[in-house]
Amino acid sequence: KDHSSLLQERTLLLEQMMSLAGLMRGSVFSRFSTCSRPSCSCHKGKRHGPRSYFVTTEHKRQRQHYVPNEHVESVKSGIKQFNDLLLLVDKITAINLKLMQHCNIND
Repeated sequence: KDHSSLLQERTLLLEQMMSLAGLMRGSVFSRFSTCSRPSCSCHKGKRHGPRSYFVTTEHKRQRQHYVPNEHVESVKSGIKQFNDLLLLVDKITAINLKLMQHCNIND
């Protein structure tokens, strides 16, 4: 590809990044749990849930955040957006390497 087509492709990829405002870095999982009431049926095998949690790393420590059922799909969408971002970064890196080999990458 020539210089101008690489720049144009990079611009399009950067524009795609702007649509990823909901991105979230982490994962989501669901689990069943028991409560603190000893007489609750959850202690006899009928546990509460499933409850969903978003797991991410904050300040070098893994953290779990409860996700209400009505937000699970948007969290999953945010995780997908993060993965899409990583693919865009890889593509932009490849373009910048090509530009670096042939000319100035900041044109």
